[in-house]
Amino acid sequence: MIVTSAYLVARTYLGTEEGEGRDNNSAIVGWLREVAPWATGDEIAWCSVFVHHVARVLSLQRAKSLRARSWLAIGTPVELADARPEEDVVSLRRGRGLQPGPEVIDAPGHVGFFAGRVPGQVTVLCGNQSDSVTHARFPVDQVLGVRRLVQETT
Repeated sequence: MIVTSAYLVARTYLGTEEGEGRDNNSAIVGWLREVAPWATGDEIAWCSVFVHHVARVLSLQRAKSLRARSWLAIGTPVELADARPEEDVVSLRRGRGLQPGPEVIDAPGHVGFFAGRVPGQVTVLCGNQSDSVTHARFPVDQVLGVRRLVQETT
């Protein structure tokens, strides 16, 4: 049982954005170092790192990877129709043209917390969307999978 909602924790970071040029956001760099200790700046893709950070705060299972699609192997699969903001993560295709399916982890992707759904679109609270933590809508056909995060076992 999750004590608080992953979505509610993620929401506290809304508006966090990358620094301009060499002025890196120290919070984002800190999140990056949780997964990639070699990271020195916020100019690399950090959507997965944002999800990782929120999951770590709540002691939820984590992908521990910079790859957005790595979240497709964490937690329990959930149908999009059953997704809940409390603890569900949405993995999405990214890029133009033909993209591989969810079985290919080593491919472009995007990831964030499920925030809602309207006909034909899913709303996701994600990091590194327009270089910040924000809500964004994506076509449902870009959804690769939804996973329900569970407490990490020790």
